[in-house]
Amino acid sequence: MNALAGGGTILTFPTLLLLGESARVANATSTVALLPGAAASLAGYRREVATHRRWLTTLLLPSLLGGGLGSLLLLVTPERTFARLAPWLVLFATALFAFQSLRSARRGDRTAPEPGSDGRLLHAWLAQFAVAVYGGYFGAGIGILMLVVLGHLGLSDIHAMNGLKNFFGICINSVAAAVFLFGGLVDFSAAGVLLVGAVAGGWFGARFGRWIGPRGARWAVVVIGTGVGVLLLVRGI
Repeated sequence: MNALAGGGTILTFPTLLLLGESARVANATSTVALLPGAAASLAGYRREVATHRRWLTTLLLPSLLGGGLGSLLLLVTPERTFARLAPWLVLFATALFAFQSLRSARRGDRTAPEPGSDGRLLHAWLAQFAVAVYGGYFGAGIGILMLVVLGHLGLSDIHAMNGLKNFFGICINSVAAAVFLFGGLVDFSAAGVLLVGAVAGGWFGARFGRWIGPRGARWAVVVIGTGVGVLLLVRGI
C-alpha cells in the first residue's frame, strides 16, 4: 500500500492506537517503522528515478526542512487537532490526483519539464515544503499529496512519480524519525514488528505497480486514496 500511494500510516497508526499506544507514540513509531519499507520500494523504481535527477536535487532541501519543522511541531502541539483534518486532506488530494490522471490519459506520458524551465521552481519548492511539513507532523496520505504536486509540475509517468515520491518520503521521514528518536517517542518493540512487514511490502509493492501498468497503477492510487480517507472518517481520527 505504501509503495503505491503512501497510505501505510493509515493502517499502522490506528493499529498501534488499538494496542494501547498514545497518539504521539503511535505516530512516531509508525514513521520509524515504515522508513525501511520506503527504501525497499525505492529500489524497485531506481531506473525511473534516475531519469529525473534534476527534480531530486531541486526538491531535496524543502523535503528536509519541511520534515524537520513538521516533526518539531508534533513535539509541541496536540496531535488530534491536526489529525481531524487528515481525512479531508487525503480525500481532497485523491480527487486532485484523479483529475490529474484523467488529464494525463488524454495527453499521454511525456518527458517531465526541467525545474525552472517555465517558472515552476518557486511553486515546486513551496508546494513540496508544505507537503513535507504535513508529512513530518502526521504523514497520513503524504504519498498522495506528493503525487498531486508532481503531477501539477508536469510529470505524468506514474512509475517515475512513485519513485520520486518514495525518495522524498525517505528524506522527510528520516528527519522526522531522528527528531522522534531524540524526543523519546518511539516504541522500539512495536517498531521492529512493523518494520519487517514494511520492508517486504515496499519491495513487492513497487513490482506490483509496474506489473499492472501505468493506467492500473494510477487508478489503484485513486482507489487506495479514497479508502484511506473514508477509513480515517469512520475511525474519527
